[in-house]
Amino acid sequence: MLIRYKKTFEKIAMGLMSFMPTEKDLKKLQLTIKEYETEENLQLFLWKEEDIIGLIGVHMNEDDNAIMIQHISVNPSHRYQGVGKRMVKALKDMYPDKQITANSNTAPFVEKCDLC
Repeated sequence: MLIRYKKTFEKIAMGLMSFMPTEKDLKKLQLTIKEYETEENLQLFLWKEEDIIGLIGVHMNEDDNAIMIQHISVNPSHRYQGVGKRMVKALKDMYPDKQITANSNTAPFVEKCDLC
């Protein structure tokens, strides 16, 4: 299930986010998490089953009624089990009137989810 990011999940979120190729540098990673905490149009969600095993970060664009997936990451020990696809589907279910899009980093995965 998707849950909204809270400051208490910061270390877990940073660990999951660090699997993104663009977030390897610690300073960049800290800046990205800070942006999700402070920017109104950015939302970070965590995927919780028994534990938190995934993360999906989005940019909400109210002007064109779209949500762009900025980050998506799954704990390596839970990959290839459909967790990422379930996160994208849950996001779509949460915002049924919005179009789900992707940036250049997340597009290869999101295209596999049959949403576009």
